[in-house]
Amino acid sequence: MKKLLDEFKAFIMRGNIIDMAIGVIVGGAFSNLVTSLLDNIISPILGFFNVGGFKSLHFTLWKANIYYGAFLNDVINFLIMATVVFFMMKIVNILMNAVAKKEAEKPAEPPKPSNEEVLLTEIRDLLKSQQIQIDIKKDE
Repeated sequence: MKKLLDEFKAFIMRGNIIDMAIGVIVGGAFSNLVTSLLDNIISPILGFFNVGGFKSLHFTLWKANIYYGAFLNDVINFLIMATVVFFMMKIVNILMNAVAKKEAEKPAEPPKPSNEEVLLTEIRDLLKSQQIQIDIKKDE
């Protein structure tokens, strides 16, 4: 049982799960904001011909009332939410492309010399220093 709880804790503490939870909370708050916008501003404007408001638009089919106004309200709610999410994703993609472009523009570091190259460079430098000493001795 403890192993199962440890696995569940590791699953919950992953970054993606926490990000998703934050997204759900913010999305719920945003949904309430859009619903308020529809109920208090858009619906009265669209339903100004009907005294009962936009949500009360309905027709009767046999003995059932079909509230198409509430459905239209939900369709408008969906379109507003989808539009906002679309533009948010466009902004995120633009920012991510800008960051990727900056990273691509950075010059690549030259590769480090191999051990053989380092050793050959040391030998060359040593030979150069010995050549100078030999030349100095000849001049004396």
